[in-house]
Amino acid sequence: MRRTLLYRISLLTLALMVLAGLSAAWWHDLFDNRFANARKSRPLARVEPSAPIASEYDLIVAGTDPEGIAAALSAARSGLRVLLADGRGRTMLGGLLTCGGLNMLDLNYAPEQPRFLKTVVGPRFLNKGIFQEWYGMVEGSSFDTTTAANAFYKLVRDEPGIDLLMRVKNWKPLTRRAGGRIQVTGMELVREDGSVLRVRAGAVIDATQDGDIAAAAGAAFTFGREDIGEKNGMMASTLVFKMSGVTQERWEKLGSHPDAGMDRMSIWGYKDAARYNPSDPSKVRLRGLNIGRQNDGTILINAMQLFGVNPLDPGSVRRGLAVGRREAPRIAEFLKTAFPEFKDLKYAGTASELYIRESRHLIGEYRLTLADVMENRSHEDDIAYGSYPIDIQSTGRDSQGTVLMKPGQYGVPFRCLVPQGIDGLLVVGRSASYDTIPHGSARVVPLGMATGQAAGAAAKVAHDRGVTFRELSRSPALVAELRRLLVKQGVNLTVPKLPVPDYMRHQQYRGLLAAASMNLAYGGVRNDGWKLDSKTNVRRFCYAIRRIRHLHPERFRGGMLVPLSGIAEPAKQPLTLDDAACILLRAADGADAVACGDALGELLRRGWLTRPSLDTIADRSSLTNGDAYMLIRDFAEKALGLRFG
Repeated sequence: MRRTLLYRISLLTLALMVLAGLSAAWWHDLFDNRFANARKSRPLARVEPSAPIASEYDLIVAGTDPEGIAAALSAARSGLRVLLADGRGRTMLGGLLTCGGLNMLDLNYAPEQPRFLKTVVGPRFLNKGIFQEWYGMVEGSSFDTTTAANAFYKLVRDEPGIDLLMRVKNWKPLTRRAGGRIQVTGMELVREDGSVLRVRAGAVIDATQDGDIAAAAGAAFTFGREDIGEKNGMMASTLVFKMSGVTQERWEKLGSHPDAGMDRMSIWGYKDAARYNPSDPSKVRLRGLNIGRQNDGTILINAMQLFGVNPLDPGSVRRGLAVGRREAPRIAEFLKTAFPEFKDLKYAGTASELYIRESRHLIGEYRLTLADVMENRSHEDDIAYGSYPIDIQSTGRDSQGTVLMKPGQYGVPFRCLVPQGIDGLLVVGRSASYDTIPHGSARVVPLGMATGQAAGAAAKVAHDRGVTFRELSRSPALVAELRRLLVKQGVNLTVPKLPVPDYMRHQQYRGLLAAASMNLAYGGVRNDGWKLDSKTNVRRFCYAIRRIRHLHPERFRGGMLVPLSGIAEPAKQPLTLDDAACILLRAADGADAVACGDALGELLRRGWLTRPSLDTIADRSSLTNGDAYMLIRDFAEKALGLRFG
């Protein structure tokens, strides 16, 4: 018996040793090859449109970007007959991610990530659903655009409920008026050969990048950054360009640059690329590099910023493309001379479409606010969640982009997809109903695909229940049914319990929210850059008030030079409460409003400043940023009628 026991222990020990050895060898191999891409280049599948096209569908999805594909798949898998139409003259599916060359994803990571075996398990993403299904078909955080296009096409082709119509030359919604509201009843589609299809549908989903169908139907939008006073402001566009000659050795050298991060498919960094001297600084600039790997030995680089491109003007878009195509070879040559890691690479062309970050912002049944994002709010009708940082790109040669803050997890209500005053229509993707500042987070494609999937499911619920999307959005029972359907489709709608962010615990958070909503304050990717308790100065406060003037110029009769006159080195001059009151009143009423010593009392008398805000100020002789933000919030709310969350 004893000998048998010793024999078994010996066998078990040997087995454990062998297992440990195999595990160590496996882990060593995994570690050594963590930056290797074993995928091979594949041919692009030919996209075959459906024939014939029916005269009526349950749903028309306009746009073959990822958001539209997700919408079509969601609706068809729920039993609806769907027409998916492309109006951009494309030969492949995937839009921005394929034709636009944006092969490095801005990902929505879940707040809680795996603690062990991260390389094996992989990251956790919010929402999951159709995005996760597609993501599992491509290479990783960046992907080969042919792989991506083929994956999108396979998903669509394998779904019998979807008819596909490519290369639509022109389109517009069919509408009628009913009960004082606009009802979308289908679409008129002009084919490449000039033939016209009038296709009726129970609903239409606008998955165009710019909300074109909704705008044509009469939906209300804001444009660019007009909701924060920059009526002609808009984030820069980008033309992605390609370089070839990337071997595995070269890939690892590219990733070894001092400020670069990397994984198997992506490299990010090279901030010194911003030293590039463009041919026309008013039109183009280079920032740090986002580098996505392809399977054919090429890389795609997202770094060129193009200014002054109006996405709603085809001529402006063409001119922007031309500027980018002229600049791309110069940029490639600069990279080769400025960075030894690039010296053996060759310029290999550009994407066929621009990466447009911003255009229309729908005015929907609900408008996503900065408060929603900063406070990680959830809503009863949430159909998707976001966590990407609020990434505000440059708007022109004199502006610098910034990361305003990093949320934990915020909800996107279904109402953000529902236009005011229009039935039978939903808007998905970056042109949904988001204020421009939170749009800096909500614009990313993974979240857009989640809104597309939700829209497709909502079309099913509205179809079966015989209700409008507006009625659905206002019915707790129908919203619950929509959420159940999404969960059945594999969408994760759970909300974790998150700690209250430190900035929200500050007594002057209300002022911070107002300042950040007007693009006056930034926390950075770690949310530690707000500097609420740091001292401010006269010049900084004047610049903040000047920015607010852009929102309501008609309410300001004074100039901004008057408050600075007679002050030596205003950037070094501490801001007192009396100074701040004087600056506010003189900017609003003019130089001769009242004596500076009486300004605080006058603002209190008018109700433009409040005692509770003043009570948060510890030192009236030297105000902090937080103190200034509280004054700014009072003035903006009481004098200008603005609201912040």
